[in-house]
Amino acid sequence: MLYSILEDEVIPEFYLRNQDGIPLGWVNRIRESMARLTPRFSANRTVREYTEKYYIPGAQAYKTRAVKNGSMGERIVLWQQDVRQKWSHLRFGDMKVETAEGKYIFELQVYLNSLEPDSVSVEIYADGIGGGDALCLPMRRGRRLVGTENGYIYTREVETDRPVSDFTARLIPSFPGVAVPLEAGHILWQK
Repeated sequence: MLYSILEDEVIPEFYLRNQDGIPLGWVNRIRESMARLTPRFSANRTVREYTEKYYIPGAQAYKTRAVKNGSMGERIVLWQQDVRQKWSHLRFGDMKVETAEGKYIFELQVYLNSLEPDSVSVEIYADGIGGGDALCLPMRRGRRLVGTENGYIYTREVETDRPVSDFTARLIPSFPGVAVPLEAGHILWQK
């Protein structure tokens, strides 16, 4: 399709010139492209987007962490150390998947050992389709597994027409106000 557009439309416009040797169709195409693309790739858009997405939230996060002589920052550092020390002891158990009414119902055993359950997030993950965004859905922590230290059942229903083999579970660090994976880059994939 791309080659036919180039061959049938774009290239002929470049060679079709008026009496002054100017390819008017080509020039019009360039102007139209610039009118549509310049706002997207402009420095103004970049500065605005960075300010809205990164600088303002970063300044707000700093203010939150600086309150009470940085007590929140201290709690974050302690949490990061705890996650780093205990991460290698985390593991997945069995995962069951049922299908009902066009939904997958995932039930997953997760063993956190000595790490607190609120220190992590368990998600169902699937790669994006056709360049789309990945699917990242948080699972709910349910009942505790008897005879374990911080072993739980996590569940999630997923409405989809994709095959169940597209989905896997993952475990990532979680703490309010912390930018994951920037500030806590651990990840554990179910195998």
